[in-house]
Amino acid sequence: MEKRIIDKNGACIDIYQPKQAPKAAVVICPGGGYENLCEREAGPVAEQFVAGGYLAVVLWYEVKAPVLKNVPLQQLAGAVCWLRDNAQKYQMEGKHIYTCGFSAGGHLAGSLGVMWNRPEYFEKGENLQKHRPDGMILCYPVISSGAYAHRSSFVRLAGEERQAQEAYSLEKQVDESCVPVFLWGTFADDAVPVENSLLLLTELAKHKIPVEYHLFPDGIHGLSLATEEVQELEKNRKPDMHIARWMPLCLEWLDHVMEKIDK
Repeated sequence: MEKRIIDKNGACIDIYQPKQAPKAAVVICPGGGYENLCEREAGPVAEQFVAGGYLAVVLWYEVKAPVLKNVPLQQLAGAVCWLRDNAQKYQMEGKHIYTCGFSAGGHLAGSLGVMWNRPEYFEKGENLQKHRPDGMILCYPVISSGAYAHRSSFVRLAGEERQAQEAYSLEKQVDESCVPVFLWGTFADDAVPVENSLLLLTELAKHKIPVEYHLFPDGIHGLSLATEEVQELEKNRKPDMHIARWMPLCLEWLDHVMEKIDK
């Protein structure tokens, strides 16, 4: 694993490389309510993507500022651009880059996939096409600032004003430019209610954005891979081999999306 600082604000990435030339790259955004970053949703996830033949990059984005605004999104965009600038070193020339995120990290990964072409969210003069991901993988994501909001995440992003929070409510931002989506969650999630994903799913369907969605009946929030490696028994996060199937399903989805894009 290799560490790199990629911007002036100190955004750091961990780079996990497969033994062979990678199929593509996945940039992983751990969750943590935009207050901290969950290690269970970082390295262990990266290692699974590497085992599937992908270059995996964990982004340790900003969570300390009193109000974050666009900083995490700009750091994720910067990580995608950094990968494109360093494509030759990592045998990534002409290959796809996907974002992946968990909970609030899912909101971040989704923000770039939905809003990549909105100049108001990025630094002036930035090449928007350069940071466009080829798809996004959203794991029990924070989506909506409305009735089903994980409110503290939106307060961390935009402050207490509901109108300011709405600018980060992803279901309200979806249009035809949104990238393809792999989405999963659990019906029993009481931290980020399933309605977050359903609101997003409705808008994706309305705008004819390709999406694969898996809703598992059981399991609390924050399961990560749902394997023994990432279990937290003291928080009732138990291994669940049924839910753990999301990763092989995701790898199949990546193969399918890349095949369609390359045609």
